[in-house]
Amino acid sequence: MIRGPVCVEGRNVSHAWALAVLELVSRGTQAIAPLVVTVTGFPDGVVMEDAGVRCAIDRALLAEEMRPVRTVANTIFPKSMWNPATERHRLYERYSRALPRILRSDTANRYGVYFQRMIAYRPEGAEDPVNQLEHVITTWAGGNHRRSALQVIVFDPTRDHSDQRQRGFPCLHQVSFTPVMDTLVVTGFYGTQYLFERGYGNYLGLCELGQFAAQEMGLRLVRMTCVAGFAELGIPKGNCDDLVAELQAAVQVRHYPAPAVNTEE
Repeated sequence: MIRGPVCVEGRNVSHAWALAVLELVSRGTQAIAPLVVTVTGFPDGVVMEDAGVRCAIDRALLAEEMRPVRTVANTIFPKSMWNPATERHRLYERYSRALPRILRSDTANRYGVYFQRMIAYRPEGAEDPVNQLEHVITTWAGGNHRRSALQVIVFDPTRDHSDQRQRGFPCLHQVSFTPVMDTLVVTGFYGTQYLFERGYGNYLGLCELGQFAAQEMGLRLVRMTCVAGFAELGIPKGNCDDLVAELQAAVQVRHYPAPAVNTEE
């Protein structure tokens, strides 16, 4: 059965992803269309995780011979290349120098990488690339607060519309940055999403992208929402029974305490 719409919210990346996975593994559910996942709880704009959940998914990904969370997150925002204390163009320069190696390192990158299209978007036939992320930041800093200008696109119909049965990129189509007073809300839009293999990394990458944008725009990150038009687990449910048990414990014990039981007669 394809359920939907389903909306979940967690106070950190780990629990939001866990709740989404638990919805997908529920009895009779094959997919969710759409799935809306919101992450809140960014103290001082810092991206929070549950170390136990993060370790559990990385172990499960390793067992399935899939890329770890950090590798997936880096396709959206290469956190290790960003030094918040330095000028942001250093990040763009470092990434541009590393891009040939990044493209060669993984066959999943053969059509491009999300962050590449955000800072060097080049539609087929265009002479010069466009740094969309820089446009968002400078537009806001320059006093033009038109919200429709504060978005970046990834999907390029001149290259990505094809008759291929399997392509894999880009599942992320667009990211919008929405200032609200002195805070920032980030929203990512996916056509399809595989929650086991990529979901956690997707959420983490979007949150870290939001953290970067918020700092450069002089705002404070407070929310990340990911909208997937069609979401599925991506592996047989039986392959992640142990992981599911850990996720249930995490969201019930650490995040959603059971209500107190009244023992009075």
